[in-house]
Amino acid sequence: MRLSRYFIPVLKEAPSDAQIVSHQLMLRAGLIRQEAAGIYAWLPLGHRVLRKIEQIVREEQDRAGAVEMLMPTIQLADLWRESGRYEDYGQEMLRIVDRHERDLLYGPTNEEMITEIFRAYCKSYKDVPKLLYHIQWKFRDERRPRFGVMRGREFLMKDAYSFDIDEDAARKAYNRMFVAYLNTFARMGLKSVPMRADTGPIGGDLSHEFIVLAETGESEVFCHQDLVEMGAPGADVDFDGDLQPLVDERTALYAATEEMHEADRFAAEVPEDKRLSARGIEVGHIFYFGTKYSEPMKALVTHPDGKERPVHMGSYGVGVSRLMGAIIEASHDENGIIWPESVAPFGVGIINMRSDDADTSAACDKAYEALTKAGKEPLLDDTGERAGAKFATMDLIGLPYQLVIGPRGLKEGKVELKVRRTGEKLELPLDEAIKRLAEG
Repeated sequence: MRLSRYFIPVLKEAPSDAQIVSHQLMLRAGLIRQEAAGIYAWLPLGHRVLRKIEQIVREEQDRAGAVEMLMPTIQLADLWRESGRYEDYGQEMLRIVDRHERDLLYGPTNEEMITEIFRAYCKSYKDVPKLLYHIQWKFRDERRPRFGVMRGREFLMKDAYSFDIDEDAARKAYNRMFVAYLNTFARMGLKSVPMRADTGPIGGDLSHEFIVLAETGESEVFCHQDLVEMGAPGADVDFDGDLQPLVDERTALYAATEEMHEADRFAAEVPEDKRLSARGIEVGHIFYFGTKYSEPMKALVTHPDGKERPVHMGSYGVGVSRLMGAIIEASHDENGIIWPESVAPFGVGIINMRSDDADTSAACDKAYEALTKAGKEPLLDDTGERAGAKFATMDLIGLPYQLVIGPRGLKEGKVELKVRRTGEKLELPLDEAIKRLAEG
């Protein structure tokens, strides 16, 4: 993409109401624009990142055996009345009445709808297990939306739902999502720690929040240091095998959010030199809730003994749009965003130092065409802006690499290659710089 044709409305200063780093940088870098409280337009640069995050989530769900579908944003209130949640959900639910006086709502989540879909088609133990997911916009009318996309009212979410014959089978689905989440966040350059979460009135121990550590995180977390360094299981994990050892390895060590923290237990279970207290951001939540929805909504399957029983269900959420904020919180410096390569909107920023110089423009075009052909998605700054502004913009939007091409360097047979994350700068012949980037 050529910057002269693109749309990146960068700002020199962040609006005064942007309180956290990710919100400030997303506004300054032209990723989003606020249209109403907690509601954002995703501008071209932000939309590219959002789609890359979404694709990683999709690939890891598919790898884990989940099947994608798409449910509508608008739901019938009657489904929520069946489950008993319509009145209980409170003012966060955006309720709508259509022209036929039917009660509708803008979905904050999809347990009821997916249960209705399942019960319409699945009647026997032979129809389970099922693990279905979609990636869809949600709306929760937060009283005080803040922190940009970290706590907005409209947000993009991946939610998956499992259906199993009993709790033992449901645990296998739970473990699939547990492992898939570790791989998902690792691919985005994030270190995520699964932490036990409150299961509420359902009880049991099958609920975990996935927390990304960041100095500017929204809440305090406590865990064993080894969990942070453990890493993800990786792409070669066998999702059809026994995943319990992988889950046990990570749940055996202490990890808790501020709400679940037990100071005495933390001190007793974790050696002093391994105790980590940090700030964290929740990016995913997995939950087994048994027959909470299938029982009142009569999602029943016939067992081998001929008796009908409610299926056991779980839900598994990832905040897709929220993840963009989390990545920025975990990866930035005083100059702007530092995107991991896997989600960067463009792979390389090419800076033309003299757009009115024929030789410089020809060299930039050569690099642009070669890197495009190599699939590196270059962004060529071919505008007439002064050099300082070009450098500031490239640092702000955080592309992994910058290729600086100017007439002075070309006379010496060199261009400058900058690594955004480290600030390292290399002076290389143009062809060598292109080769490094293309093969990197």
